[in-house]
Formats: sequence, C-alpha cells, structure tokens
Amino acid sequence: MALVESEKCSMRLPSFASIRVTLLLLTLLFFGFVSLTQLVYTRNWNHTLNVTVFPINGDGDLITADYIDSLQTNDFSIIDRWAEREAERYDLDLSKPFKVSLGQQIRKRPPDWPENDNAIAVLFWGLRFRWWAYSNTPDDNGDLTRIRMYVVYHSGEDDRPLAHSLGMQKGLMGLVNAFALPEQTDQNNVVIAHEILHTVGAIDKYTEYGSPRYPIGFANPVRDPLFPQRYAEIMAGRIPTDTGTSYMAESLRSTQINQFTANEINWIE
Repeated sequence: MALVESEKCSMRLPSFASIRVTLLLLTLLFFGFVSLTQLVYTRNWNHTLNVTVFPINGDGDLITADYIDSLQTNDFSIIDRWAEREAERYDLDLSKPFKVSLGQQIRKRPPDWPENDNAIAVLFWGLRFRWWAYSNTPDDNGDLTRIRMYVVYHSGEDDRPLAHSLGMQKGLMGLVNAFALPEQTDQNNVVIAHEILHTVGAIDKYTEYGSPRYPIGFANPVRDPLFPQRYAEIMAGRIPTDTGTSYMAESLRSTQINQFTANEINWIE
C-alpha cells in the first residue's frame, strides 16, 4: 500500500517540460503587459522619448575600439534635429520627439541571431535578447519610455555586408550593426533612426530586394514627375531615381517621414 501511495505522489509531480512551458508562458505574459504599457506611453507623444545608444565592439578590432572611444553624444544629435524637422512638418504638438544620448560601452555581445530563423527559434532568441538587455542595461527606475539602441560596430575591412539590423516595439529596443568608420557615421545614423521608428510602430517599406515599395516607400509618392525623388522615405532608406533604380541615403538630411509612416507612429490619423 505504501508503494502505491508513493507512486501516486510521484505521478502528481509536474514534469520538467511542464514547468518550462509554464515559466515561458508567465514570461510572455509579463513582457506582453509591459509592452502594452510602453505602447500606450510612447505613442501618445506627450513627452520626449529618451533614446540611449549603447556601443558594442563587434569584432574586437583596435580600429573599432578607437572609433567607439571617439564617440560623443553630439555624433547622434542629427537624429534629434531630423526628428524635430519632421515633427514640424506634421504639426506635432511635441516639438522634440526624441533625445538621443550616448550610453556606456557594453563589453558582452548580444546573442547571435538563430541560424534556423523559424518562429520558435526567433521567439527564444527574443527572450534571450531581452534577458541580455536587462542584465547589461537594466531599466532606470522602471522607465517605460526609454528606448535602448544597441549598436554593434565593425571595422568592415573584410568587405562583407553587415548583418541585418532590427528594432522591436516590444521592449523598446533596437539592435543595429554599423561600420566603425568616420565616413560611415552619417549613414549609421540613418539606420539608427530607422530602427528607432520601428520601436514606435513604423514598418519596413522596401521589397525583398531592398528597393522602395511604391507608394509606401516613397517620400513623395504623388510627385510629378515621380522620378527622381528628392528624398528617401526613412523606412525604405533609399532614394528612387527611376523604376527599379535607387541609392542609399547618405545622411538623414536626405530622408523624410511620409504620411504612411506618420500614421503608423501616430503622428497623424
């Protein structure tokens, strides 16, 4: 009889798999609640959103280290001025949407993007990335409106293209891969601004081949003549010069927020 009772007790103990699933669900619920709260706070545009850029040495190169050491908050101030210019074009009540500052250098690299990028792998990567972000840059006093941009710099000497950057509305975080070259600073800021807008609801507006989608990827889709466009739409990143032909915007001075993006980030209805 004692043996039977013992077996019944052991059968009632939760398995490791069920505990793991339960913890995962609780984690998702917690992040979901926080993300919903952040969504409300960041998209009402009642106050300036603080953006902190955390540089990371992505290749351990001395050139990269020297570039990071030379960085100052002023190197990102064009993002503030660009956002102010665009906010004025849309008569946004808030004159200064973003305030970008340079944060501390992070020594530990973020988790690598999964080679098998199916939905489950990406989900687990997202949880690992959030834990990495929390461990290295915990929220300041529960701040729900701070955007954290982790910029992984590379010397770029091997001429290989950089990994894709991303911005996450859930968690208000972005992961940017950038070149550690002074001549690339302006284009790095284009990518950073692009990912910042992802965190507040903007979506990509380019094709799988990188070309701006018409009409949503054009800064002025009703221009006559349509080509060449004068500006790149920030969420497309390229200036269309003819059908199927475009080039990367060299700086934020050559980019705009079109009405599609303005609607997505709640600047217009």
